[in-house]
Amino acid sequence: MSANTDNLNSDNSNSEKPNSESFLKTITVAVVLCLVCSVIVSSAAVLLKDKQLANASLDKKKNILVVANLLTKDSDIEEAFANIEQKFIDLKSGRFVSVSNPESFDQRKLAKEEETSVEIKNDLARIGRRSKIASVYLVKDNDQIQTIILPIHGKGLFSTLYGFIALKADKQSIVGLKFYEQGETPGLGGEVENPRWLALWADKKLLDDNGKPALRLVKSIPKNEFEVDALSGATMTTRGLQNMLDYWLSEDGFGPFLAQLNVKGGA
Repeated sequence: MSANTDNLNSDNSNSEKPNSESFLKTITVAVVLCLVCSVIVSSAAVLLKDKQLANASLDKKKNILVVANLLTKDSDIEEAFANIEQKFIDLKSGRFVSVSNPESFDQRKLAKEEETSVEIKNDLARIGRRSKIASVYLVKDNDQIQTIILPIHGKGLFSTLYGFIALKADKQSIVGLKFYEQGETPGLGGEVENPRWLALWADKKLLDDNGKPALRLVKSIPKNEFEVDALSGATMTTRGLQNMLDYWLSEDGFGPFLAQLNVKGGA
């Protein structure tokens, strides 16, 4: 009986040992595989970083050219963008300012830092804070400004919409509107990217003769140059867009800049 028990214990011991070794091998392989994958992903991210930044810059330039109505199917983006000048302004004073690293200027990132942003009191756009400095883009011909391109953003129904609005030299009439990032409902609020709807904005008046926001999004047929057909079935997105424009063209946004901008030479 004792011999049989010893044999049984011996068999159990031998069966547990291979299982333990197999488990350790599995864990070792998994850890090594994870480390290798991490190194590959990290290396790819580092190696592709410059290309990703270049693509992001090119896409931004493309959107600016589109809103300024300067991009055709045959256009070279870099060549077409050569006629556009990027400037930086202090939103409070409306004056041009210089920044230390223009190439890496990130208005969205600056809006998150307390020292480079301000808390918005009358927060129509529902964005909480905004950067103290903003970038603007000017299309010039013989040093005379032809088009003024302003970055805008604000809350819709489900997302924050980011885009550009372009004004003519009269600082009232719209050249174009373009959104490059949004997460609204497809077929409803997502129609903010529909070219047919965006085409309705051309030549409409955004500001009145006193430089105050005057354009209204209406559910009825537009009756004048200060009205644009609202998005059908997208009440909250339409309201967000209206509030976004009212904020960014107000005294808290680009109002001071536009008021003193000299289209024949500077600000």
